[in-house]
Amino acid sequence: MPQFEVPEVDYSRYSNRQLVAVPLAVLVVAVLIVGGMWAITGSPAHMGVDFAGGSELTVESSLSQADIAAQFDEPVVSVQGIEGQNTYVVTFETANVDSVRATAESADGLTVLGSGETSAIFGDENKKWAIIGLAIAFLGMSVLAFALFRTFIPSLAIVVSAFSDMLVPIAVLNLLGIRLSLGTVAALLMLIGYSVDSDILLTNHVLRRSGDFYESTYRAMQTGVTMTVTSIAAMAVMAVAATFFGIDLMASIGLILVIGLTTDLLNTYMFNVSLLRWYKYEGVAR
Repeated sequence: MPQFEVPEVDYSRYSNRQLVAVPLAVLVVAVLIVGGMWAITGSPAHMGVDFAGGSELTVESSLSQADIAAQFDEPVVSVQGIEGQNTYVVTFETANVDSVRATAESADGLTVLGSGETSAIFGDENKKWAIIGLAIAFLGMSVLAFALFRTFIPSLAIVVSAFSDMLVPIAVLNLLGIRLSLGTVAALLMLIGYSVDSDILLTNHVLRRSGDFYESTYRAMQTGVTMTVTSIAAMAVMAVAATFFGIDLMASIGLILVIGLTTDLLNTYMFNVSLLRWYKYEGVAR
């Protein structure tokens, strides 16, 4: 039976600047993408119906998804297949559900099974509470990091890593045109937990366990990398399966977690390692 083994990295071959360069470059690009989106649209990401408002129709049809979308004059955000080959949820930017329902009922080949709408006001309320939830989770994680280690540089490394782990997936969603929903916000909250878990594991091994810096780092990597790679594999399978079965929300959640966890590998074992090494060999001496 094949076994997964974490290779030992010779960190002594790389300077702190070399280690920190890649994750910082990724973070800067993500900041530019998200900041550009915010400047242009007023939102950090493409907002779905949950946050921007809109309407949904559940229809039964033998038509293709493209043909279903072509039946409507209103802009169609997405057409998702659910529970069988002939049932779809059609999402619109407009909150005027009566208009799109009337269009669907008069169209050939469409049978309306249900409808719903989210007003722009309710969407703004959802967005406000989603931001508050993310802020509280991030603040709580930051307080926990500083309370555990009570030193600025190691705690700062954990906070910056978690911030990057959340921001990079949002930037990728913007590039792919995937809209943010309550479900994808839940995935971002999960990333905070994943990030702080691996970062605290590494920092605890380096600062509080016996052994030199490189030995402690490798011990932490054996557990942390195995855990993260296993999660990436599981989320990748979920994303592929959800895409195959047309479950867009689960596919988006899986994609966010795969991107965020991959970013976490960079941040934890390049960015955090460089700051911890600087702190242990230079920062403490000062």
